[in-house]
Amino acid sequence: MTTEATDSTQALSPSPLKTALQHPLIWPALTLVLLILLDLTHNPHFLSITTLDGHLFGAPIDILNRAAPLVLASLGMTLVIATRGIDISVGAIVAIAGAAAATILADNPSNVGLAIGAALGVGVLAGMWNGLLVAFVGMQPIIATLILMVAGRGVAQLLTGGQIIPIGSPGYLFVGGGYLAKVPCSVWVAAGVALATALLMNRTALGLFIRSIGINPVATRLVGLRSSAIVFSVYVFSGFTASIAGVLASSNVRSADGNNAGLLLELDAILAVTLGGTSLLGGRFSLAGTVLGALIIQTLTYTTYSIGVPPEATLVVKAAVVLLVSVIQSATARAMLMRNLKRVLPSANPKSLSGAVK
Repeated sequence: MTTEATDSTQALSPSPLKTALQHPLIWPALTLVLLILLDLTHNPHFLSITTLDGHLFGAPIDILNRAAPLVLASLGMTLVIATRGIDISVGAIVAIAGAAAATILADNPSNVGLAIGAALGVGVLAGMWNGLLVAFVGMQPIIATLILMVAGRGVAQLLTGGQIIPIGSPGYLFVGGGYLAKVPCSVWVAAGVALATALLMNRTALGLFIRSIGINPVATRLVGLRSSAIVFSVYVFSGFTASIAGVLASSNVRSADGNNAGLLLELDAILAVTLGGTSLLGGRFSLAGTVLGALIIQTLTYTTYSIGVPPEATLVVKAAVVLLVSVIQSATARAMLMRNLKRVLPSANPKSLSGAVK
């Protein structure tokens, strides 16, 4: 009797393979590993990291460095999407932040603190504008952020006078182009913001509030939660992270370009969030998955160029990979995969199946 009960419990408990496949981070992680393996087949020294002039150099370091602005913009986008919103103005905010910093540094290159403060300040103001329209005016998120997406790009061009403003301040250039403990400073900045965001979401009730708003905003409001204030705050946070990305981007390229800075970054951020397993319907989000999604996009960009894909076909390849990963992540596709695995891999313990039937 005891043996039959044990066998039944083992039969009803999920297998390790099924548990692993149901983990929200398994598919982004596998996608990143497959991209790395593809790079290794083309370049056996892809993962090699060397030290030159006291700094770390190599493809992994370059990918992390270039992915930092996308990681920052995607973190803010994650919380916005978790509340059933969207922010397509992050690319414009990147341009505004870089333009504001470059304008101040053009007058006095030593005003590094003021330049960074101005860049972050305009990002917060932009986020407040989006949050005001969405949370308090009641405008649709895509329309509200579309207004800033269009107008913000114009504001950035007004600040730069339609020209590319070079940046020569050593202190400012160190933020996005310098190294700290042999690692690019931009990587430290992105990692610090990601860690702080994770602690804020997991160690406080804010993460639970954001999830509850995404799941059922009406019920959340009826129980007395100030959902409008929380939605407002996530848009402010999105603007803030986008402005940090603007500082890193302008510092890395040593210039501010109001026309091209952050162009299409909002689309890559949305793709990174969805690749990481965050639901566009709201409620469920994963910051770790978002970071993996950003690394997937940057690694994919590196891979397409390194294996010789023509530049005009890069976006097509990126779209195909994103489509494939998104389909695999769907619950329907995973259920189909599990059914096929059961057919290909029969149970190794027939007695457990018989016990379950009994």
